[in-house]
Formats: sequence, structure tokens, C-alpha cells
Amino acid sequence: MPRQDLIQADLSFLRELRQDLHAHPELGFEEERTSGIVASLLEEAGLRVHRGLGKTGVVGTLQIGDGARTIGLRADMDALAMPEQAERPYKSRVAGRMHACGHDGHTTLLLGAARHLAKTRNFSGTVHFIFQPAEEGRGGAKKMVEDGLFDLFPCDAVYGLHNMPGLAIDEMAVTAGPQLASSDTWLVTFKGIGTHGAKPHLGKDPITASGHFLSALQTIVGRVVNPLQPAVVSACSVQAGDPRALNVIPDVVEIGGTARAYSAHVRDQLEEEIERLARGVAAMFGIEASYEFRRRIPPVVNQADATARALEAARAVCGAKVVTDFEPSTAGDDFAFFSEAAPGAYVWLGNGPAVDGALHHNTAYDFNDEAIPTGVAFWVALVEQELAA
Repeated sequence: MPRQDLIQADLSFLRELRQDLHAHPELGFEEERTSGIVASLLEEAGLRVHRGLGKTGVVGTLQIGDGARTIGLRADMDALAMPEQAERPYKSRVAGRMHACGHDGHTTLLLGAARHLAKTRNFSGTVHFIFQPAEEGRGGAKKMVEDGLFDLFPCDAVYGLHNMPGLAIDEMAVTAGPQLASSDTWLVTFKGIGTHGAKPHLGKDPITASGHFLSALQTIVGRVVNPLQPAVVSACSVQAGDPRALNVIPDVVEIGGTARAYSAHVRDQLEEEIERLARGVAAMFGIEASYEFRRRIPPVVNQADATARALEAARAVCGAKVVTDFEPSTAGDDFAFFSEAAPGAYVWLGNGPAVDGALHHNTAYDFNDEAIPTGVAFWVALVEQELAA
């Protein structure tokens, strides 16, 4: 039976699975129900299953023939801590939890591919199906790597897939080079001397200093970073004083934000320059400054050879409907820790129009089940081409 016919025969099951996962969202490192379902379905399909990497991570291994090449395919499993507002039959049953980024779909696609490949066995080599917890900022990929993912399951290449609203359901995007930015957080604390708001000369005002710092912050991207290198520095939190005491200049102002870059050099620049400005402003106003830069996720950069292989598989499924110059995103994905350990490529699968503007992390977002056949077919084509029998 042709590949598409086999996938269509499994489509009803996969659709129901995806909607069940959507209705039972779990946050990072809490995916007990989800990982249990994943492990059970992998074992049922005849794969060797390893659990516990990254606490709730699951790896299913399928080895066929005597091919020496080994590849890893990754899907994320976690949901977000946000409410689902749109009404649908499979709406989240957990208050304040929602699959608002499509990880329910990603898990379903990879399970569909594992089931298909276990039946057809049309390849020679080894595939590790990696179901990762805690992609949404909680460090699941890093934890899996630290727990020995690539020591236990070495890979010659590793691949990730993410849905993309705005691309058609039979369309994909595969582009070499930077795909997603590094995602780091920074914290600056200005400590002055609090005083009466009517007597500012008797204190050291950290609020006025903070205003200068916030204004100067954008000169990093505008005047320090190479204009040909994308970068983002955003202040996202300012904590100072008490609105019930508007005649008090506080001692302390705490400011935090995010920094994004596509290259290691620019990432270093952002870390150094935020501190330079903070300490310079503090010196100018005669106050103290403390600084912390937390490196969270490296940039996702598609390796050339892995990208070429992914592009070949995408074209086998979507024909001419493959975008090869897709614009990178300043969002982050900790798939970066996997693609630092092995040559990697991260591809985009169309999710159809963004209904009522419901993009990722929107309370009305939903993974489009009509994209399941394309996504499963891509994973299958990639394995069959990478590990040709």
C-alpha cells in the first residue's frame, strides 16, 4: 500500500490521539500522562523504549536491517501555563493549562511516523524517536542531554519540526542557517538611598537612574551590534516603589528582560553591553548596580548537510510547495541543545491560516489536524531517504 494510503488509514486514530492530548495538557517535567501514552504506543508498535531522561522524556528506538547510520527525530510534549478561551469539543480540561503551541500535534506526528515505520520497515539503520519534555522555557532538552541522551543514543544527525500558522497544510519551509534566536534573560538591580519624594536631594534616586538605563538600552542594538547582525534587547519587567506611597522614592529598582541573537559573538556582546550600561548609569548617579545574565537557550542554526537531507524529504512530500528562504524567528527553542550535539535541521510544517489571528501562545490557538498527513509523511520520507534500504 502506498505511503499516503497507509497514513490515511491511521488518520482517524491520530486525530483522536491529538485531540485527547490537547484536552489533557501538562506543563514541563509534569508530562506523566502524556509520556505514559507515548511509551505505551511505542511499545505496542514494537519499539524499544527508554523512559526517564529529563524526568519525563521518552526515547523509542527502531532498528531495521544492518545500516550503520543513526538519526534522531524530536517532538516536544509540554503545554503552557495559560487558559484556553476558544470553545471546542476537546478544549483543555485543566484550568490555566493549554496546548497553545502545538506540541500535542508534534507528539502525534512523531508517534504516527513511528507506527508507520514499524509496520513498513522500509529502511536500514536506526531511528531514535525523542519525545522531549519542558521545551517551554523549563530546560527539557538540556536536561535530557545532561542525563546522557547522546551517550545512550548517539545520532549522526538530529531533526526537529514545528508547526507554523500562515503556511498551508501541504506546505513546508526548510532553510539552512539561523532559524531561531538564542533566548537569554537578564536582571539589573539599582540600589540607591530612599527618601521623601519632596526631598530628592537627601537621597540617591534609583528610579531616575533606571529611566536613563532603559533609554540607553536600545543603543546596544542601534549603535554597538553590527547592523547586519539581528539582535533584540527588551526590558520586560520594572519593579519599583509602591503605588500606595507616591511620596516615597524607593531604595531599589529591579529591571529584567530578554536578549536574543543568532550568533555567539552577538550573544556575548549583548551580555557585556547590558552590564556596561547598567554600571555606567549607576556610576553617573552615585548608586549601586548588580547584574545577572542567564544563558538559557543557544540559537538554532541549521547545519548545511542535514538541511539538504531534510529539504529532499520535504520536496518528496510537498513537491514545489517547499519554502527555502523562510525568515528566521526571534523566538527560541531548546532543540538547540540537540543540534549542538549532532548535526541538526529544524523545519517548519504549515498549520494553515491563523484563525482569528490565533498564532502560537494565543488563548485561541489550535494545532490543525489537517496537517497530520503532511507531517507524518515528512518524517517517514526523511527516515526512508536518510536510511535507504
